[in-house]
Amino acid sequence: MGKMKRVEESRTENTYLIMKKHINCYGRLFGGVLMQWIDEMAGIVARRHAGTIVTTACVDNLNFKAGAYLGDVVVLIGKMTYVGKTSMEVRIDTYVEAADGTRKIINRAYEVMVALDENDNKVEVPKLIVETEAEKAEWIGGEKRYALRKERRREGY
Repeated sequence: MGKMKRVEESRTENTYLIMKKHINCYGRLFGGVLMQWIDEMAGIVARRHAGTIVTTACVDNLNFKAGAYLGDVVVLIGKMTYVGKTSMEVRIDTYVEAADGTRKIINRAYEVMVALDENDNKVEVPKLIVETEAEKAEWIGGEKRYALRKERRREGY
């Protein structure tokens, strides 16, 4: 059996303070800035899991649930949910954190990353060890999303 890694081994958390440079003309966090942070987070999680160069294959899902505003503290948490042979699905949750530490989710995204060698050839990734009930549920969801992505590719998307 090949190399295996636990979900927690690649879990990553980043925190940002929303400043004027992050705000759109409506006074909220610009979605493009958040999308960049999400893509960076997915890349870090995938690189930690694969131990190789990675690239974004697709942003499978990106749901904006609420806004963030100037002065807000925003927390992104990324974790591995599903792996194939060379691809990895990463879930990134974004929260606004209140002064008392409570967090309200404002975005959830799933990205598919592919592991590459130095010549941009796809390489196999470690198997994912799923331990908790939540991790098992994410794996089942990941299998379904993988099948949907394959079907979309067959349809030309």
